[in-house]
Amino acid sequence: MWATNLRIIGVVLGTLALYTLIANKIPQVQSEVPRALSLGANVTAEQLVSAGDQLYHGAGGCTACHGLGTRAPNLLTDEKGQGPIGARCGKREPGKDCKAYLYESLTSPRAFVVTGYEPIMPEMGRILSPQQIWALVAFLESNGGSVDVTASDIPAASGPAASAAPATGGSGPGIANGSTEPMAIIRGAGCTGCHKINGEGGAIGPDLTHVGSRLSANLIRESILLPDAKTAKGYEKFKGVMPKTFGHMFTGEQLEALVQFLAAHK
Repeated sequence: MWATNLRIIGVVLGTLALYTLIANKIPQVQSEVPRALSLGANVTAEQLVSAGDQLYHGAGGCTACHGLGTRAPNLLTDEKGQGPIGARCGKREPGKDCKAYLYESLTSPRAFVVTGYEPIMPEMGRILSPQQIWALVAFLESNGGSVDVTASDIPAASGPAASAAPATGGSGPGIANGSTEPMAIIRGAGCTGCHKINGEGGAIGPDLTHVGSRLSANLIRESILLPDAKTAKGYEKFKGVMPKTFGHMFTGEQLEALVQFLAAHK
């Protein structure tokens, strides 16, 4: 009797140890979160530009599209003889000065789309706080132009509007107004700017039409949340291009709807 009980206990403990080992081998993925800003009433142009610079080159994910000269206009270098963005932003849209145009481009990017480019940019107001948006405006103005963003443009850093977009599983609207229809999510997040699926989209990233035959649902989820963890063969030169903010752009329901949709594409 005791021998039987000891064997049962041994099997249980062994099983627990095995699953603990497996769980510890699974990578814990988390998207890069844009660092919250706290800009006081005496914030200087230099402070705004510095904060915007860090966002642009970091968690804001801007370099995923801008600067390649293919999917989106160059912003920090010359664009078709018009200079960097600060030199041309006031001439883009009739009736809008540079500051108004840049703010609109970040928060309502489909209101005015530059000729020759597709409307693939997501609404950054769903990802970044108002303070972060204005810091980006200041940084972009500084590239070839004059910074006229001041503390009076920036809402106080308090309340829900001052925080970054909710993390995965939050209650925010998410991309595509919270829709869980996979293609609406894919288009709303700008995925087709790089990836092709069912004949739609670009060819900068791997084709997703049959991604389910190559990757499991867990690996697809990891690729969305932590895109630099593994790089598809043949796309090594594009490592670092895909934004790391998708875990904070999608609601939990959207993320799972997208993962299951892609996993079913065998």
